[in-house]
Amino acid sequence: MNDTYLYLIIALLPLTAGMLVTQTNPYHALILRGVLGAVAAMVDAVLGAADVALTEALMGTMLSITLYAIAVRSSLVLRLGVMENQSIEKNQDSNFQQLINDFRSIFKKHYLRLELVPYPTEETLQQALIEKEIHATCAPLEKVVETAETYQTVIRVQRIYNIIESELLSQKTTLRYFNVLDSGEQTL
Repeated sequence: MNDTYLYLIIALLPLTAGMLVTQTNPYHALILRGVLGAVAAMVDAVLGAADVALTEALMGTMLSITLYAIAVRSSLVLRLGVMENQSIEKNQDSNFQQLINDFRSIFKKHYLRLELVPYPTEETLQQALIEKEIHATCAPLEKVVETAETYQTVIRVQRIYNIIESELLSQKTTLRYFNVLDSGEQTL
């Protein structure tokens, strides 16, 4: 009997696994994980282990992909705290809208979604950053000097700060890293 097709199917396992671990896009990794589970189930079925193939198809493919999809979707959100009067729908400030659009385009390259979280006062905005409810704040500068900078963006996640610092071309905001561990009760 010619088992060449079996060797080709089995060769897909390490190939797919190699592609999976080198994937940078989490959504593509989810798809490859599903393909890996399907190939493993097919190999088990061809080799006569129907019970193992069924378990792999149900648990290794369907359930794990569903749980991974939920985890990926919920973990790729950057929460940006803003003042209530700054929401894009209400605000006619084109500088703020342009800044948020710049942030969204930067985060899209890194597979992040930007979620604006409004706060009523500057104090609650600062407290939310300290308590790690949000990842960053973007608030108007109180004293606008004769510069183009009208907002201050404070970021508590070092990697996000590095990404924005290197990719943000807008001069509409000043960037500042805020280490929550070193802050104690320090104000922003």
